[in-house]
Amino acid sequence: MKKITLQEIRDLEPCYDPAKFLPEDWTGTVLDILNVEKCPAEDRLWVVLREQFIDARTLRLFAVWCAREALKLIKKPDSRSIDACNVAERYANGEATDEELADARDAAWAAWAAGAAGAAGDAWAAGAAWAAASAAWAAASAAWAAASAAWAAWAAWAARAAWAAWDAQIKQLIKMLS
Repeated sequence: MKKITLQEIRDLEPCYDPAKFLPEDWTGTVLDILNVEKCPAEDRLWVVLREQFIDARTLRLFAVWCAREALKLIKKPDSRSIDACNVAERYANGEATDEELADARDAAWAAWAAGAAGAAGDAWAAGAAWAAASAAWAAASAAWAAASAAWAAWAAWAARAAWAAWDAQIKQLIKMLS
């Protein structure tokens, strides 16, 4: 696993000084960053969800996991969102084509648009659909998809348990990387 320095984290231009959480001479891995409990969970995820630190396949599979977690929070998720997760997972594993992924992504965005337009009252469904669409968008950028799906999943969980959502995401990412 790639070693990361405090300066590399600074080079990402976080909105805080990482020396607040790590010593100046710090060097570690993604797993080390994820285990810095005194640093807020969302900041740890922000640092590591990048292709320079985690391979694209793992980022895509993490995005799918986040989207599926968000979809669990709604009673009747749109089948297009579920299908987008399935195709994104198959794509990450080399079992779906770019065209299949693009079609699934487009269908998931349509599900999100329908949910957003049709029900200002069903923000959970819209958030979950956004997470699924983000996961399907992974073909263009695995890191963006993982980060976006993580944030969308958090948004879907926001009123229910935001901190627990980030903690669950960190635990899942550690599990995937170990």
